[in-house]
Amino acid sequence: MADYDARIVDLYDGDNPDGPDHDYYRALAAERGARRILDLGCGTGILTVTFSAPGRTVVGVDPSHAMLEYARRRPGADTVRWVHGDGRSIPGSSYDLMVMTGNVAQHIPDPDWEQTLQALRQVASPGAVLSFESRNPSARAWESWVQDEPTTRETAHGTLTEWTEVDELGGGRVVLHSFNRFEATGDLVEEEVLLTFRADEVLTQQLAAAGFDVRAIWGDWQRTPFDGTQRLMVFEAQPV
Repeated sequence: MADYDARIVDLYDGDNPDGPDHDYYRALAAERGARRILDLGCGTGILTVTFSAPGRTVVGVDPSHAMLEYARRRPGADTVRWVHGDGRSIPGSSYDLMVMTGNVAQHIPDPDWEQTLQALRQVASPGAVLSFESRNPSARAWESWVQDEPTTRETAHGTLTEWTEVDELGGGRVVLHSFNRFEATGDLVEEEVLLTFRADEVLTQQLAAAGFDVRAIWGDWQRTPFDGTQRLMVFEAQPV
């Protein structure tokens, strides 16, 4: 796919700030006493660098050159090993915590998703934890992403006008079309992303096929058990 526009990457952390989701993953790392952490789909590294601690090895992997260039410039970047690629590019093995945050799981279509889970199983240490979140398809989140009119805001790159269009392809697949017009230059940046919404039963089956046992599915970042009605599903799984 085409890489992200650098101006969009510059705005990413402001649009997706550190919050309760990152708190959850950091707490999980602390509870597990994690010494080798893999952040697959690390993006700008906003969470990744905060995993760093004495005695820990932290690896961030992402398919976007633009995202990784930003990550490598952030404070604390030298404590992380940054790798360009996907599940096939994971260096080393024996990770005791592996995370995919920011709904990364939905950005990986089948069958690449199943192959990613298999790759993670191969690099997991005994007793490791794999954790990621995904949106509950029954909540149909994509219906709220389309606005009647474009919105405008001021950014470090000047006035930005934004709007979104969505196409449903069926089978839980949704194409998100994002339009970003930088008014100072007139540049229109268009992004097209295929997102896959998988039910908890499907994800559980896919994890089992890859050699993972689901130990918990939470419905929020406060670890409320998922009951099928929440908009969010947070998975914790271990290799079997």
